[in-house]
Amino acid sequence: MEFGVLGSLYVRVNGETSAPSAPKLRNVLAMLLVHAGQVVPVSSLVRDLWDEDPPVSGLTTLQTYILNLRKMFAALTGTPTGEVARHVLVTRAGGYALAAGTGTLDLHRYRRLVTSGRESLARGDDAGGMRDLNEALMLWRGPALVDVPAGRVLESRRRQLEESRLAAFEYLVDVELRLGMYREVLAELAAITVENPLHEGLHGQYMWALHLSGRRAQALQVFHRLRGALVAGLGLEPGPQVQRLHQAVLNADTEYAPRLAAARAPVAVPATAFCGGRPY
Repeated sequence: MEFGVLGSLYVRVNGETSAPSAPKLRNVLAMLLVHAGQVVPVSSLVRDLWDEDPPVSGLTTLQTYILNLRKMFAALTGTPTGEVARHVLVTRAGGYALAAGTGTLDLHRYRRLVTSGRESLARGDDAGGMRDLNEALMLWRGPALVDVPAGRVLESRRRQLEESRLAAFEYLVDVELRLGMYREVLAELAAITVENPLHEGLHGQYMWALHLSGRRAQALQVFHRLRGALVAGLGLEPGPQVQRLHQAVLNADTEYAPRLAAARAPVAVPATAFCGGRPY
């Protein structure tokens, strides 16, 4: 089986795609998938389904959802429901788990590619890093779990994934700018900075790409748009990195070499409305 959460939720077997139609059943499946190989406590599932006000029959209803998912897996794979309960969607002390090795999950491939890409960049292998990061971002088909109703637990995971996607994009653009691909990234950065008006790193990258493209006036406009949003929304001035970049643009300095993504912590996993692929 193949599973997807980086966009709409799906289960795919032999090329045929399926997914539960009932919203709460989709929620339970999504919770199991984003924690694949781990036990998801009953309390977490109940909280995500009904927040702090579960019905009296909540536990029984959850058990029915688990049974329905097992029946779905059994029908898709031609495996007896009992086998599914023993080896696929298993009951553990205090909760349920989608067993490791049950199938392939786009999230797991994404994480492997991001890790590989970051390691390649750390070794100085820009070509390898670009390839892996771009491949990782191309796995996205839209916002994470876009068609799944999310409670607090699932929403926190969704936001973590979206933040990871932004960070991976920043690392990719950082190396593209370093390699002189500044015109190639302008369209993506123009769109993503509108979607993320307070994101200093993305605005810095957009400013620098415009500056290197000979569009200093527009680069300065981007700075002032960012500064206005930060002051109006948070009462903050742009940080020192963006301030230094602004000064470089004012001085027509193209020798300055900002590494706007370099100060971020490495991407381990982990909102805006993105299209599929790279977030633009």
